[in-house]
Amino acid sequence: MFERPSHGERAVLVHIRFQQARQAESQGESLSEFTELVASTGVTHVALITGTKSSPDPRLFVGSGKAEEIRRAVGAGEADVVIFDHALSPSQERNLEAFLQCRVLDRTGLILDIFAQRARSHEGKLQVELAQLRHLSTRLVRGWTHLERQKGGIGLRGPGEKQLETDRRLLGERIKTIRRRLDKVRQQREQGRQLRKKANVPTISLVGYTNAGKSTLFNALSGASVYAADQLFATLDPTLRRVVLPDNQAVVLADTVGFIRHLPHDLVAAFRATLQETEEADLLLHVIDASDPERHSYVEQVDRVLEEIGAAGSPQILVYNKIDLTDAEPRSLPAQDGLPPRVWLSATSGAGLDGLLAAVARHFARATMRGRLLLPMDAGRLRAELFQRGAVLHEEITPEGLWALDVSLSRRSYGQLSERFKSIDFGVLTATPGA
Repeated sequence: MFERPSHGERAVLVHIRFQQARQAESQGESLSEFTELVASTGVTHVALITGTKSSPDPRLFVGSGKAEEIRRAVGAGEADVVIFDHALSPSQERNLEAFLQCRVLDRTGLILDIFAQRARSHEGKLQVELAQLRHLSTRLVRGWTHLERQKGGIGLRGPGEKQLETDRRLLGERIKTIRRRLDKVRQQREQGRQLRKKANVPTISLVGYTNAGKSTLFNALSGASVYAADQLFATLDPTLRRVVLPDNQAVVLADTVGFIRHLPHDLVAAFRATLQETEEADLLLHVIDASDPERHSYVEQVDRVLEEIGAAGSPQILVYNKIDLTDAEPRSLPAQDGLPPRVWLSATSGAGLDGLLAAVARHFARATMRGRLLLPMDAGRLRAELFQRGAVLHEEITPEGLWALDVSLSRRSYGQLSERFKSIDFGVLTATPGA
């Protein structure tokens, strides 16, 4: 779409601590995550520039003295790119590239680059490309003179449209095309969700900070072979598998992309189809790295993203993973003191997995309504829907000529059907003992 300096493998990293930043976010925590992100791209950093500033400079983001320090580091390390652990405005990025004479990448661009490397499925690639185009659409003006020249010369005369306007138009058309394709993907996913609802099959979504061990836990529970690695954003493409609980109830388990601090809004918008699996899930397994000293702040970050995508009210089980790296023992605690149920386990060794499955089974047992429904012969539509949802455990016909159905319904299905078929007494159904 436009000219850029060639991408190199040597980088200077820049992390500035601003005084107005949240005190809960420690310097070491941010730096560690930043260097991990850079390492995930395969880039070697030759220098790390840190500093403290009251507020970002509107022109260069950093002060003139710090900018000169970065330029010297670029020359000494023969760096090809400078990566900022911050979101830069298009003008700041452009001014820095002119001052440093090398490519400048901000935090959003860095995460987009990682996502571009990790995407494997057609849907994942479309989502990443959409996020990239959204990000780049504000960065078309980068000081390259040809962008402001009108077309001219033999064979090049046109309606007077500038090159920049042409690029923006082509970019807009590509974004529209990708959105149409993603809409089809969203419709297909919605059809799958509707079929699972009709079959009364609950969906469980694994959520958590990136590199918390979600994919390893997914493989341990489902017997799948999803790619799992000790790196940030190892999983991008959502995967669904069927899992049978100890009480023989079937559920669908979904492995989704990990969250991270300051997740770019472009990514949240682009991955809306994927994140909808989390939004629509009946239960969230919030996976936490029990060995990470910053786990409490990561839990807060994940809760923020869940709130942003509309899943803050979904029931959760907190899963403290990687206890093999700590002194903790496998155990389970019920919901108490305003906290959801908690389970400590190791997805790698398998210790504590039984406790997690039992906790999930208890959750869905409490969310289940059971009892006997007596239906008149003119209630064939309701009877057919109960069978379609897999809710009928046993059926017989009474001497009075009624259908007697022993049913087991999720609370969601119970609410839907009792609202639609108001002439039927659903009050005879009660919550499973122990609710």
